[in-house]
Amino acid sequence: MDIKTCFEQVFKQQATMEFFSPGRINLIGEHIDYNGGLVFPCAITIGTYAAVSQRDDKKVYAYSMNFEDLGIIEFSLDNLDYDKSHNWVNYMKGVVKCLKDDGYNIETGCNIVVHGNIPNGSGLSSSASLELLCIQIFKTLDKLDISPVDGAKLGQQVENNYIGVNSGIMDQFAISLGKADHAILLNCDTLEYDYAPLSLPNHKIIIMNTNKRRELADSKYNERRSECESALERFDVPNLCQVSIDTLENSKPILSDIEYRRARHVVTENERVGLAVECFNNNDLEEFGKLLNASHISLRDDYEVTGVELDTLVEAAWEEDGVVGARMTGAGFGGCSLAIVETDKVDSFIKNVGQKYLDKIGYEASFYVAEIGDGPKQI
Repeated sequence: MDIKTCFEQVFKQQATMEFFSPGRINLIGEHIDYNGGLVFPCAITIGTYAAVSQRDDKKVYAYSMNFEDLGIIEFSLDNLDYDKSHNWVNYMKGVVKCLKDDGYNIETGCNIVVHGNIPNGSGLSSSASLELLCIQIFKTLDKLDISPVDGAKLGQQVENNYIGVNSGIMDQFAISLGKADHAILLNCDTLEYDYAPLSLPNHKIIIMNTNKRRELADSKYNERRSECESALERFDVPNLCQVSIDTLENSKPILSDIEYRRARHVVTENERVGLAVECFNNNDLEEFGKLLNASHISLRDDYEVTGVELDTLVEAAWEEDGVVGARMTGAGFGGCSLAIVETDKVDSFIKNVGQKYLDKIGYEASFYVAEIGDGPKQI
């Protein structure tokens, strides 16, 4: 059933507006957005859709095709307290609350049906996609002037201050400022950014989903942040990404083993992002692939956020012909990895890697060919 038909069945009326907000992948630069580093993400053409009709009161009636058993969830624009029973709708409530806290006038209720084709818990930013979708909806309903950068900041506020996940800015920024066929080089400390054309005429980006769900708020994500903050206390800089390799090595005696390894990942990953952009500028895909591989090894050994499922997919990918490079993407602890694969090898790649994963893990992985798309929009 398509989303407009679902809307008519649920609300007995036609939707008057439709919206889309993408998911994202991060090509390289993992777990350094909250350490003030460089990241290199892009928006993708799978994401979250909404069908909407405006109401003449301050009520919101929300229904998700992904959580049909929850039925319609109702809330008032004047009562935005977190309610665990409201499940995914808390993201919508969080958006409205953060908009109002920032001085925006939110007065228009709506009926809404949401459908996402991002696998939940996959690490492709289904939550940030939903946040930016809701910002786009209320921006349209109440005719608000919100820039893409401010939208990204608002989405992060929802995650940090309402949902309670201590995430960085990368996910929301990559989605809010998405541009077809481009990646974004983002400095997470200054929010300076630049678009880099992604030209892969003979290759495809393959997303490999472990199908092991990871819940960001319940994972070791916040633990890794606190370990980085502990390491940062040893240095006289605002964030870990400003520490040089030499300074880190010279400081090894005053760091615990965990602090040292976490910081080593952060510092070397930040360096890899800069090198990766140079590779794209020089059309040096082979060297870029080596950086992807090194990123995964660092995330596995120094940051310890991969796990057997992600390692199995990535190591199987490394063994395949036509693979430039592969690594986990997202927060880790399950979720997805990515590989850059020669176009004429994609079918055999998916077959072979999928079989190796099934043999070792006992259930199937899912594979998607990623297309790089635009940010949130009314459609």
